Amino acid sequence: MVAPLTLICLTIATLFVAALPAVLYWRLRRPLAFDKRYAITGIAVFALFAMVIERGLNTYLLSRNPMTAMWLMNPVVFVAYGALIAGVCEEVGRWLGMRWLIKKSGAVPGSDSPALSYGLGHGGAEAWLVGVMVQVQWIVYAVLASQGKLDPGMTNLPDETVMQIHLLLSTLSVPMALIFALERTAALVFQIGLSVLMWRGLRAGWRGILPLAIVVHALIDVPAALFQAGKLPLVAVDGAYALAAVVVAGVLIKIYRRPAQGDAGAAARSI
Repeated sequence: MVAPLTLICLTIATLFVAALPAVLYWRLRRPLAFDKRYAITGIAVFALFAMVIERGLNTYLLSRNPMTAMWLMNPVVFVAYGALIAGVCEEVGRWLGMRWLIKKSGAVPGSDSPALSYGLGHGGAEAWLVGVMVQVQWIVYAVLASQGKLDPGMTNLPDETVMQIHLLLSTLSVPMALIFALERTAALVFQIGLSVLMWRGLRAGWRGILPLAIVVHALIDVPAALFQAGKLPLVAVDGAYALAAVVVAGVLIKIYRRPAQGDAGAAARSI
């Protein structure tokens, strides 16, 4: 049975993660003149390239193909694969999505606002599809377990699966709720940062932007892959992500404050 305080904290954390990208988009849409096409494209790209293509490759290489599954049992190979697969799939999708938007608009917008709009869509889709929907499932399981209705509703599942669900429910705690909120917030910041990086590279016409974005994304995913391989504790992973997210957020704030300050200065000079 999950403690009531834990359930409350999990619910609050889930609502926070669900609301964060939507609230940011709503608050910034007018000051930064967002075009909703960029956010919608970001959502579609993540859904296709991360949830369909990347997951399909993971299923095939990790379980369906005995040879690759054996290779990926090696921790070094697994970490390299885990870091690269997300970088390749998501950044190729981001590159294609942004190039399509640029071609459709007929010109490259001069500001970074499209990158932020796209990043909130891409990162928001990740927050919902990878975080919120999964967390809601566990909250429902926790409520059913506290009411004694979980096991009767799972009579059609194997005993091993039911035991795994109970084992995972027993690990839910207040710190885990805080960790969930921290991880999803950091992931959103990173997705926005990667979107700005890709957007600026495409604006500059630099052909090396795709390989660079893949490498940066892969480096971001290395700590998570090390944790999954049992080579790094969760505290170290989340600590590294928290520090990195603060740095990236600081850079993004400077980027998006600069145009506003420039506009204010121009207005003052005109007066």
